[in-house]
Amino acid sequence: MSTVPESMRLRREVSPLELFYDLVFVFAVSQLSHHLLEHLTWRGAAETGVLLVAVFGTWTYTSYEATLLDVHRDVTRWMIVIVMGLGLFMNAAIPGAFDDRAWAFVIPLLAILFLAGAVTALAGRTALLREHFRRTLVWMAASAPLWIVGAAVGSGPRLWWWAAAALIDLTGTWLAHPLPGRTLSSRELAFDADHMLERLRLFFIILLGETVLTAGRAMADAPVDAPSILATAGVFIALACLWGAYFGGGEDVITDSVTHSPDPVRAVRLGTNSAYLVLAALVALAVGSELTIAHPTGHGSATLALLLFGGPALYLATTAWFFGTTAGGAWKERLLAAAVLAATGVAAVRLPPLASLALLDLILIATAAVLTRAHRRLAGPPKAATEADDRLPS
Repeated sequence: MSTVPESMRLRREVSPLELFYDLVFVFAVSQLSHHLLEHLTWRGAAETGVLLVAVFGTWTYTSYEATLLDVHRDVTRWMIVIVMGLGLFMNAAIPGAFDDRAWAFVIPLLAILFLAGAVTALAGRTALLREHFRRTLVWMAASAPLWIVGAAVGSGPRLWWWAAAALIDLTGTWLAHPLPGRTLSSRELAFDADHMLERLRLFFIILLGETVLTAGRAMADAPVDAPSILATAGVFIALACLWGAYFGGGEDVITDSVTHSPDPVRAVRLGTNSAYLVLAALVALAVGSELTIAHPTGHGSATLALLLFGGPALYLATTAWFFGTTAGGAWKERLLAAAVLAATGVAAVRLPPLASLALLDLILIATAAVLTRAHRRLAGPPKAATEADDRLPS
C-alpha cells in the first residue's frame, strides 16, 4: 500500500499556463510529421523517431516537474515560461536538425532538460523528490555529450550519436532514473496523479487535433472533387474512432484504476512511457492521411499501408499494454484489433489509397464500438443506478 497519507495526496486543476505550454508541442508534432513526410525512408523514420524521443522527453520532464513542484509557485511558473520559449526555438529547428540546424536543435534541448531538472533538484518540497531529480541530472549528463558530439559531426553519423543519446534518455524515463542502490520510492511520494492523467489526456487531444489540422491543410491543397472529399471524410472518421476508442469510457476506467492504485506514480509513469509510442503512431497516421488525401485514387504501396494501418495498429497495441498493466481489462480487444489492422495492411498494399482508407474506417468503427462496451463492463453499473438498486426493497 502507499505510505503517503491521504491528506498529502494533492488535487489541482490543470492551469491555463500548462495549456499554453502545450501549444508549443502542437507545433512540434506538425514539424515531426513534416520531417517524416519529406523523408519517407527507413532512415527518415529513424530520424523522426530520435527527434520524437527528444521532443516528447522535454514535455514529459517539464510536465512531471510542474506537477511535483506545484504550478502555482513562482519558481514553477518561471520554469514553464522559459522552457516554452526554448521549446519554440528547438521545435523550429526540427526540419533542419539533420542538416544545417543541429546546434539550433541541441542547445535548446539541453537547456530545457538541465534547467527543469536543476529547478526541481533545488526547489523540490521533500528530500526524496530533490534526491530523485539529482539522479535524473546524472542520467541527463550521461546523454548530453552524445547530443553534443552528434551536432558536431556530419549529418551521416549524426543519427547514430543522437540515437544513442535518445536511447539513454528513454531508458532513464522508462526506469525512473535509477542509480546503483538508489531508486525512486514512488509509494512514498506525494503526487497529484489525477493532475498528470489530465495532462496526458489533454496532450492526446492535442495530438489528434494536429492530425485534424494536417488533414485540413492537405484538403486545402487538393482539388475539390469527390475522391479528395471522401478521403478527407475517411480520415476524419478514423480520427473520431481513435478518439472514441479511449474517450468512450476508457479514460474513466484508467482514472479509477490509478485512483485506487497503491502506487499511483508508477501507474502514471506507465501511461507516460506508452505516450511515446502513441505519439509515433499518430505521426505515422498523419503522414499517411496527408498522402491519401493528396492522391486518393493513386497506386497503393507498402509505405502507405505501413503508415495508414501500422500507425493505428501501434496505437492500439500500445494502449492494450497500458490497459492490461493498469486496469487489467479491455486489452485483448485492442490487441485483436491491432492484429486485424496489421493483417489488413499487408493485404491492402496493392489497393488504391481510398479503398485502403475505407477498410481502415470499417475496422476502427467496429473497434470503437467493441471497446466502448468493454469499458462499460470494466466500470460496472453507473453509480446512480447502483444507489437506486440499493434502495429497492429486498
